[in-house]
Amino acid sequence: MGRLRPSGGYRKTASFQAATLIYDGTYWFCEKFLDPRSRTVDQMVQAARSGRQNIAEGSRASATSSQTELRLLNVARSSLEELLLDFEDFLRHRHLPQWDPGSAEALEVRRVPSRLRENPSDRSDLTDLTDHERWAFYAPWLEHGDPAVRANALICLIHQANYLLDQQIEALERQFVEAGGYSEQLAAARLAERSRRQRADPGNPTDRADRADRIPLCPKCGKPMVPRTSKTGRSPGRQFWGCSGYPGCTGAVEV
Repeated sequence: MGRLRPSGGYRKTASFQAATLIYDGTYWFCEKFLDPRSRTVDQMVQAARSGRQNIAEGSRASATSSQTELRLLNVARSSLEELLLDFEDFLRHRHLPQWDPGSAEALEVRRVPSRLRENPSDRSDLTDLTDHERWAFYAPWLEHGDPAVRANALICLIHQANYLLDQQIEALERQFVEAGGYSEQLAAARLAERSRRQRADPGNPTDRADRADRIPLCPKCGKPMVPRTSKTGRSPGRQFWGCSGYPGCTGAVEV
């Protein structure tokens, strides 16, 4: 059988690609406009790198741990938020203007993906571009000689990446609530395999006894139950048996 849960594939995600632009842009911004001996340079570059690397690490961890994947994506989100404040501080401390989110300049940066999709002469899918090709579309801002233009463009990209990560985290949380974590999915797959073997060889007493002794049936619909962990309520972390037919059936049994 194939892997129970896929992992990887992060290079094709919009959040990772946006984080790559931010990391490269931050590196070259600091190299050009800040004192390399400044502690701020190290903090900004490391925050940008953390945003990118934790998306990748979370994607690889998704095969075996939903909690780890969520934790790493939240670390990426926090790192980019820290970097956002650094760029805002750079502008404020130097009395440079920060673009309003609805300004023409900010909208021009934010519209790059939609502009490409609307123009048939350009590549229609940003996820298929190489890093160099993608950078070229943002180069008018990210290679600008005015540090205020570069900083503001990176602020726009950070807001976009944070929005994408928020959507990604919300979807993972919803999936975790509805389908359970890796251990729960593994238990469900094991139950399905036992059920298949039982149907193929109904006279096997060992399998039938093991199934009867260890796994209760749902009191509501009669389906085998799977181990679950309470995430909310009065006793978070409590173990219980939940119906394998969830969310269609909400039957539960105490361990």
